[in-house]
Amino acid sequence: MSLDGTQVLVITTNYGTEQDELMQPVAALHAAGARVTVAARADEPVLTLMSDRRRGDVVIPDGTYAGMSADPFDAVVVPGGTVNADRLRIDPEARRLLAEFAASGRTVAAICHGPWLLVDSGLARGRELTSYPSLRADLTNAGATWRDRSVVIDDSGGYRLITSRRPADLRPFTAAIAEALAATSAHRQERRAG
Repeated sequence: MSLDGTQVLVITTNYGTEQDELMQPVAALHAAGARVTVAARADEPVLTLMSDRRRGDVVIPDGTYAGMSADPFDAVVVPGGTVNADRLRIDPEARRLLAEFAASGRTVAAICHGPWLLVDSGLARGRELTSYPSLRADLTNAGATWRDRSVVIDDSGGYRLITSRRPADLRPFTAAIAEALAATSAHRQERRAG
């Protein structure tokens, strides 16, 4: 499927992001034609980790997410990594931006420990989702219904919420994001034609 004309924002801190949860969705969505912007907490390299222990690749972000708006993006992706997610969840700019995506009806996707940001952004309550298993109690206590599935898609809150558990789920996670973007692209083309 072609994602030409769609734009995706990936937000991350500058240390501790799970390498594959950042790089694989970026590469796959870009290869499908989406324009992908990686925005970090600071305008510095992102030092990724593998399994929270081993040093991963260094990613150069396109800029910072401070002061960014959900416009003109169609979706936001929140990768995991315990350290990354723990820092994102307490960052007021990350919480504001995620809430803005949700309020404007855009797709919100989070994997592994990324759903912690949903809790602190007030977006978990009443939603069905998944995460790394250790977050189950946090999400349940925040009012979510937790499922042990590779990908959970919830359209009940006025925006599409896509969540996955771990790096092994990246293929269905990225496919679900691509499907949401393809629907957005098709809807945009219908409006232009009509």
